[in-house]
Amino acid sequence: MFEGLSERLSGVFDRLSGRGVLSEKDVDEAMREVRVALLEADVALPVVRQFVDKARQAATGEAVIRSVKPADQVVKIVYDGLVEMLGGEAAEPLKLALNPPTVILMAGLQGSGKTTMSAKLALRLSKTERQKVLMASLDVRRPAAMEQLAVLGKEAGVETLPIVQGQAPGDITRRAPSSARLGGFDVLILDTAGRTTLDEAMMSEAAEIARISTPVETLLVADSLTGQDAVRTAKAFHERLPLTGLVLTRTDGDSRGGAALSMRAVTGLPIKFLGTGERIDALDVFDARRVAGRILGQGDVVALVEKAAADYDQAKAEVMARKLAKGQFDLDDLSQQLAQMEKMGGMEGLMGLMPGVQKVKKQMADTGVSDKIIRRQRAIIGSMTPKERRKPDILQASRKRRIAAGAGVEVAEINRLLKQHRQMQDAFKSLSKDGGRGFARLAGLFGAQGGAGGMDALASLGGAKPQDANAAGGVTPPQGPGGLPGLGGPRPVPKLPGLGGGLPPGVNPFKR
Repeated sequence: MFEGLSERLSGVFDRLSGRGVLSEKDVDEAMREVRVALLEADVALPVVRQFVDKARQAATGEAVIRSVKPADQVVKIVYDGLVEMLGGEAAEPLKLALNPPTVILMAGLQGSGKTTMSAKLALRLSKTERQKVLMASLDVRRPAAMEQLAVLGKEAGVETLPIVQGQAPGDITRRAPSSARLGGFDVLILDTAGRTTLDEAMMSEAAEIARISTPVETLLVADSLTGQDAVRTAKAFHERLPLTGLVLTRTDGDSRGGAALSMRAVTGLPIKFLGTGERIDALDVFDARRVAGRILGQGDVVALVEKAAADYDQAKAEVMARKLAKGQFDLDDLSQQLAQMEKMGGMEGLMGLMPGVQKVKKQMADTGVSDKIIRRQRAIIGSMTPKERRKPDILQASRKRRIAAGAGVEVAEINRLLKQHRQMQDAFKSLSKDGGRGFARLAGLFGAQGGAGGMDALASLGGAKPQDANAAGGVTPPQGPGGLPGLGGPRPVPKLPGLGGGLPPGVNPFKR
C-alpha cells in the first residue's frame, strides 16, 4: 500500500546521504519533497502541513546541523513524525470486559468488508487470545448477509447466532447478549448493516444498536482504497457513534496509503487492525512503528516472524531436521519448502517485510521473477512419480519430456529446477559431514542472533553437541527487553538511527 510513498521518500534520503553537512536550503528542499510525496499519497492537507512544519523545525536545529551524519538524523526525524502521525509508540489492543461477554460492534459502509472483517477478528480472538467467540448478523436488508456470516463462521471455526427470520435488528441485538451469556461465550461480535452512502436511517439504526448493546469496542471498518472518502466517513460515524477504533481493509491493494496516514490524525481514533488479504487469516495488528518502518524501506521483521510462527508445524520441522542432519534433501522436501513460502505470502509478500528490498523487488519484476515461478516449480515436481522425486538422478531426456508435457513447461525449466535442487542438496551434505558439526556451527550462528534453543536441537540430531554462540564464532548480543517489539528477546536487526545505536559508524541503513 505504501510502495509509492516509500520510493519517493527513499529518493529524498538518497540525495541527502551524500552531503556531509546540511544547510537550511538542503533541509527546505528535502521537506518540500516530503510534502509532495505525502500529498501524492493522498494524505489530508492539514495533516501534511502539521507534519512538515514539525519536521522542518526539528531538522533545522543545531543538533542536526552539527550531526556526524545529518542525513541519518533527518531520516530519524521523519520516522518519528510518521510514528506520531500514525498513533504513537504503543499499539492499542482490544479492550476485553472483566465480566463477559465483551461486546464488539462493527460499523461501516456497505462494501467496506464488515462481515469478512468480523470473521477475521473472531478467528484471531479464538486462535491467539483463546476467547470463545459468538458472531451475530444484524443486517436484515442485504440479501444473504446473515447466511454469509454463518458460512464465514464455519470457516473460522466460530459459532454464529441462529437466524430467526423476520426479526428486527433491535430484537436481534437484545437476543444476542442473552445467548452469549447462556452459552458461556467470552466475546460477542455484532455485524451491523451498511449503506452505499451515509444516510440518517443507517446512522439512527446504528446508534440504537449501540444504545441497546453498550459495546466495549465500537470499530469502524473503512476501505483503504477509497482514500480521503474513508476519512470523511470516519468523521461522520464518529459524530453519531461512540467509536473506539478503526479497522482498515484492502491494505494489500494499490491504494496510496493516505487514508491510513490521515485517519488517526483527523479523527483522533486509533487504528487497531489492517486487513491484508482475502484469506480469513489475513489480519495484522496495527503498529505505528512497524508501519513507519515499512514506509521508510525497513520492512517489518516482526510480521515476518509472526507469519513463520503462525504457520510453523513442529512435527514436519522435526522430520525435516532429521533428514537434513543426514544430508538428505529430495524434491519432495523442496516442494514442501516452496509450499511453505506460498503459505506465508509468497516471494513478493515475504520480501515486502524484509529491510531494504524495494530496489531488489523492482529488479525481480524487470527480470520476470515472481511467485508464478514457485507455482510452476511445484507443478513440475507434482508431475513426477514418487520414485523420481526421491531419486532425481534417474531423470533422463524421455522422462523430462513427459514431465514437461504434464506441467505445461519447457524442458529447460526442469533442468533449472534440478540444478537448484542439486546445489541445495550439496550444501546440506557439506553441513552434515563430521557427525553434523557443520550444523552445529550453523546452530551457533543462529543462536547468536535469536536464541540457540531450536538450533541446538537441530545440531543434536546430527550427533554433535550443541555449541554456544562464542564457540561457533558468533557474538551474543545483550539480552533483555530491547528486542523486537512484543518478542522480548535479543534484537536481530539494526536499530533505526538515533534510537539507541546498534550500527557501525558511518553506516546508513536507509541507503540502498
